[in-house]
Amino acid sequence: MNPGPLVQLFPLVLIFGVMYFLMIRPQMKQQKELAQMQSKLKKNDEVVTSGGLHGTVVNLKDSVVTLRLDENVRVDVDRNCVGRLVKEG
Repeated sequence: MNPGPLVQLFPLVLIFGVMYFLMIRPQMKQQKELAQMQSKLKKNDEVVTSGGLHGTVVNLKDSVVTLRLDENVRVDVDRNCVGRLVKEG
């Protein structure tokens, strides 16, 4: 006696459901929070870039953030490169 086609697909559907809730959904949530943080940046926020540079936001444009790394050192980075907010201005 052969099981029906729905019974054969059930393990595959179950595995996909588990993968979604354990891997895909948390990653999407983390990406959404990162994008929200990047869009809410403002002057004097202390940030760390994805490359590891620590700096203070001194200027914001559409997709470019100017960071002050030291007294006379300023760097323009893409807004998407800001990895985390250390301290709000």
